[in-house]
Amino acid sequence: MFMKYYGIEIFKDIDQNFEEEISRYSKLVSFKKKDTPFLNNELLKYFYIVLKGRIKTYQININSGKEQTIFIYKKRDMFDTIILLDGKSHDVMYEVLEDVVLLELPIEKVREWLRKNENFNKIFFPYIASQMRHTEELATDISLYSTYERLTKIILQSINPNNHHYYKLLQNLSKTEIAKLLGTIRHVIERHLKSLEKKNIIENKRKNISIKDTYKLLQESENLLMSYSK
Repeated sequence: MFMKYYGIEIFKDIDQNFEEEISRYSKLVSFKKKDTPFLNNELLKYFYIVLKGRIKTYQININSGKEQTIFIYKKRDMFDTIILLDGKSHDVMYEVLEDVVLLELPIEKVREWLRKNENFNKIFFPYIASQMRHTEELATDISLYSTYERLTKIILQSINPNNHHYYKLLQNLSKTEIAKLLGTIRHVIERHLKSLEKKNIIENKRKNISIKDTYKLLQESENLLMSYSK
């Protein structure tokens, strides 16, 4: 079974019949770093579960070239949940950040499981709720907080093992990709990171940000402590 082989823990308790059904209808697909898959309406036909690697979904302003990363999907994430639920394509693009292995499932079969399979519902609905919360938080943060505040928050979230979306997210992630995640540009992120370095709060390496003083970092993002503690 692919998901158990790759250690996808959310599927560890499924019964044997459902496990066999998933195996019967699924296949593995893989993409290399910097690939831009799903340009031919594949997402209208198939649903994907990430087994290994990372792939992002984003939107881009054609006129300005500005990008906003919406999700960075990693091990155990599923997409495209919006198309799965309403059957309509939407204006997002995909790019592989690390070589990725995906489990591909016919989307109509997944819709059938949503209607009839209690095992799948127990997995899917908590996951879709976490995606909705993440999207709500993203919109709120962009509207209410400065780039500096959002950066300190995401650094804190990246060390919280209870935060699936952000835990270890910054590991091996370029400053350009961090900027796209926060809706800004690279030199703004680099300036903020240098400020945190000067305060001896973090150590900033090429693709790795290490926290040297968590308490000071918490002080820097004091007005976000409530959301961090959730």
